[in-house]
Amino acid sequence: MKKKQLGSSDLEITEIAFGAWAIGGWMWGGADAADAVRAIETAIDNGMTTIDTASVYGFGLSEELVGKAIRGKRDKTQILTKFGMSWSGNKGTFHFSSRDNNGKAIDIYKYASKNKVLKDCEDSLRRLGTDVIDLFQIHWPDASTPISETMEALEILVSQGKIRAGGVCNYPVDQLTEARKTFPVASNQVPFSMVKRDIEKDIIPYCLQNNIGILAYSPMQRGLLTGKIRPGHKFNEGDSRPHTPYYKEPNLSNILVLLDKIRPIAEGHKVTLAQLVLNWTTQQPGITCVLAGARNPQQTLENIRAADFSLTQEEISIIDKYIAETKIDTNI
Repeated sequence: MKKKQLGSSDLEITEIAFGAWAIGGWMWGGADAADAVRAIETAIDNGMTTIDTASVYGFGLSEELVGKAIRGKRDKTQILTKFGMSWSGNKGTFHFSSRDNNGKAIDIYKYASKNKVLKDCEDSLRRLGTDVIDLFQIHWPDASTPISETMEALEILVSQGKIRAGGVCNYPVDQLTEARKTFPVASNQVPFSMVKRDIEKDIIPYCLQNNIGILAYSPMQRGLLTGKIRPGHKFNEGDSRPHTPYYKEPNLSNILVLLDKIRPIAEGHKVTLAQLVLNWTTQQPGITCVLAGARNPQQTLENIRAADFSLTQEEISIIDKYIAETKIDTNI
């Protein structure tokens, strides 16, 4: 699979990366550990060597599963993980309440003080079974900690050889600007999909101008753009997706109409809707890498095949026209 340089760093990552949120089980209605490990191994063996995870995914479980999968293959992979989330104690900025994989009620805090970042790195290194993390990203902005303090911690970790590059997630332009005063931010990981394109207004232009990579997460809008989820779909207990605006009416029906309109383009390339959506996303200006989740080897292979064809400019224009005609209300 083709690789791209990540911003101003010397790190090269695949244009589609294995997104390891779902394999942690949390907020996805559980996951099978053996399937998850095989899914990652399949990714690596077939050229999708960039893996993105986070400490909070499954409260350490996702990182542990990634660690098992990369054992003996670490030199072939690029490991991206995230820090700055706390699910024990109440330091930092309250984020939201949830339940862990055992159903226990927990409060999630955003906390990225210097000492917390350094500790998070040690914990991630241990769970991943590696001595260096390729890209270490703050998961969400933490209003309780000065941005400069968080960035200083990343500078320390780079100097210690524990991380190769540092990045941010979900940072607006003003916070990116502030962070870059202290540390050379390699990337910003933000949500982006056919039906969620607000980063095109300011974040993409800013990142292009300042050589900052963009990692696009939730390109399938948490599975909705596969076309497999229809009205009345039964979700597993603990799955948060039906409570999000995109899964509610009339958004759900409007998005399904969009998918029906672009389906002939997918059929023309002999690919699935999901593969068409992923391919379109990789071709958007400013997007360095698209994160695609998978819970088993078959899903991994389907994601990899999304990089095996090219959309014409005419096809992209047709898709963009249909997207512009699709009404989405995120306030419901």
